[in-house]
Amino acid sequence: MNEQQVDMRYARRYSVLAAIMLGSIMGPIDASIVNVVLPTIAQSFKVDISTAQWVPMIYLLTISSLLLFYGRLGDILGYKKVYLSGLAGFVIASSLCGLSPAIHWLIMFRALQGLAAGMMMGVPYAIITASFPPTERGKALGINAISISAGLAIGPSLGGFVTSLLGWRFVFLINIPIGIAGWLWVRHVVPELKGQPGKIDIPGVATAFIALFSILLLANRFQSLGPSYATGTMLLVAVLAGMGFVWIESRVAQPMLDLSLFRNLTFSLANVSALLNFMSQYVMVFLTPFYLQRVLHYAPNNVGLIMTSFPLAVMAVAPFSGSLSDRMGTRTLACLGAGTCALSLFLMSQLPVSASSADVVWRLALFGLGTGIFQSPNNSAVMGSAPRPHLGTASGILATMRNVGMVLGIATGGAVLYAFAPSYILQKATLESLEAAAFLSGLKYAYIAGAILTGIAAFTSLVRSREGK
Repeated sequence: MNEQQVDMRYARRYSVLAAIMLGSIMGPIDASIVNVVLPTIAQSFKVDISTAQWVPMIYLLTISSLLLFYGRLGDILGYKKVYLSGLAGFVIASSLCGLSPAIHWLIMFRALQGLAAGMMMGVPYAIITASFPPTERGKALGINAISISAGLAIGPSLGGFVTSLLGWRFVFLINIPIGIAGWLWVRHVVPELKGQPGKIDIPGVATAFIALFSILLLANRFQSLGPSYATGTMLLVAVLAGMGFVWIESRVAQPMLDLSLFRNLTFSLANVSALLNFMSQYVMVFLTPFYLQRVLHYAPNNVGLIMTSFPLAVMAVAPFSGSLSDRMGTRTLACLGAGTCALSLFLMSQLPVSASSADVVWRLALFGLGTGIFQSPNNSAVMGSAPRPHLGTASGILATMRNVGMVLGIATGGAVLYAFAPSYILQKATLESLEAAAFLSGLKYAYIAGAILTGIAAFTSLVRSREGK
């Protein structure tokens, strides 16, 4: 390929990136927006919270369980086809969610929405990596990180605003015009990235889905179910399906997940780092609102504003971190970012009962700074170490690490908090001074657990293979 052909191939790269970002922002928005309107949905359908909780949970479970498959499907069929199919399905499922006549219909349509959203989340890293030269890959992935952070930041506030103005159904219906615009834009600017001939590994898809779905459902429900026959069954199913998946993938001619990818130390450890960092991130994101609301007695709108300091810091830093990693490599920056996150979580564990909003904001912003420094170089390390025919698979793995990290982070934070704080205190909406101190003692250990997780991520970021700049 001569220089002119290369230039033509990358000529519309920033239009491609912008189009992908418009679609990519919808997934994080929908993952965070529903939590705000969940009480309203429960009241509308006259069901208890335990039933309504399936609305956000089934969405996250279906996305996370199929990301590996969608990445491989992109390698075979082409990344553009998979992305457009997911975006179209997401728009259709969103309209069905908004028109749901009963809670069980809404849960079913949310599962369909998750199936479509997984297609949108499984291949963007592959499209971006294929559309940019290696010297700009980190910068592009850093800019793309803005869409994820913006989606998480916008979701709660947008959900509250739309619900109060138009009703909870428009939380889903608002996806229709945005999704249609995104579909038309992607169809116009993203080049046809042809796939490689291959077969779909049905047994691998099935065992991977069962293993991931079971372990994530176990992590999500363990706090309420405790050690029981149900949790034991879920764990057994997850282990057996996981073992079956590895056995199948090591023997079929065209596996869904080429296990030889993990022989690359950079690829393996960068994915481990992503998993650990997202776990720590969701320890922070899940627990801090409880501290703000129950200990400091802030109103929900103030809690939302304070929590926004984290994604805003990520948005500000991630593009620069990605661009810097293109020049100096990924190891040092990823290690520095994960280490900064660990420092932030440790400082969160030292918060007193009577902290000011500024005390929380600068610690959250510090965590956002660390996340922004970490994510773009780490994502670049994963995608840069994957062979070109397996970019979709690598993109799917990286997205799986992110979503699994979210679920496991919430489960870890909750488990540590419940282990160290008296159970009767955790049931109360507001706490007196002595109760707040007891709650804070449990919260302290949960934050420290998160700091340890991302501290390990700093180490795994540093020990990966040496790379060229």
